[in-house]
Amino acid sequence: MIIRSVIAGCGSYLPQRVVTNEELAQKVDTTDAWIVERTGIRSRHIAADGETTADLATHAARAALAHAGIDAKDVDLIVLATATPDNTFPATASKVQARLGCLGSPAFDIQAVCSGFVYALTTADNFIKAGQAKCALVIGAETFSRILDWNDRGTCVLFGDGAGAVVLRAEEGEGANTDRGILSTHLHCDGTQHDLLYVDGGPSSTQTVGHLRMTGKEVFRHAVVNLAQVVQEAIEANGIEAHDIDWLVPHQANKRIIDGTARKLRMDPDRVVVTVDHHANTSAASIPLAFDEAVKDGRIRPGHLVLLEAMGGGFTWGSALVRM
Repeated sequence: MIIRSVIAGCGSYLPQRVVTNEELAQKVDTTDAWIVERTGIRSRHIAADGETTADLATHAARAALAHAGIDAKDVDLIVLATATPDNTFPATASKVQARLGCLGSPAFDIQAVCSGFVYALTTADNFIKAGQAKCALVIGAETFSRILDWNDRGTCVLFGDGAGAVVLRAEEGEGANTDRGILSTHLHCDGTQHDLLYVDGGPSSTQTVGHLRMTGKEVFRHAVVNLAQVVQEAIEANGIEAHDIDWLVPHQANKRIIDGTARKLRMDPDRVVVTVDHHANTSAASIPLAFDEAVKDGRIRPGHLVLLEAMGGGFTWGSALVRM
């Protein structure tokens, strides 16, 4: 017998304000047709003035705990993935912990940009497998609207704000790919690609927050290759075939990247969860937002084999294979 990290519940939160492509077209040189053709995005949610990443994360965490039927006091680990923390320190996770009331247990942030949730899920899974936690809250939360250059049509149309969370619970498994829970995770980074996707500010460099900068075509090229590779890595590690996967839940960056990855895997598009049209790219919140939507609308069900994958600045990329 081995210990598996089983997803006991999930939740999400999106700010109330919705910004459409038409609204953006009034501010920058773009059109709804231009954005949809190149990205698949039609709208995004933007945090209200004074609404922070911790606020979004807390809403999503409470929703996930309610869905799991677990009291916050039973949580003994919080891992929060974000590239847009409330403060340089302390960790945004500590603010969420205080609001939930599960004091005393570890709570910390992870920064791997759009791959952040997969990195956070991997970290929590390893804590559980090592016996250092029995009930973990894994959160992806972002207010990317705070770091966008709203005069740059190449980036400001791509991103939105939101948060998603899952509750992991330790359960015994047989050690086979038929077990419930996280079957394997796979993480990578290539720091030589820093200048293709980054924020041009920081405490030790410019003493400013900075704005997101991206070389779109190069990011696209790397994304399709890296994501297909890390998905194949998960498939091979678990002795399965692509057709055994019930659902692919990819990072929601760009519909063309999602379609390209699915084609490389020869996966039916109907088995790919897509929310980028109404969420845009919410970075570390992207996967848990899409996952929660597919669970709540009944697509993802108990017993299903689900593959999560993402790539972000760094470059970082990773995947996680989970049986519900």
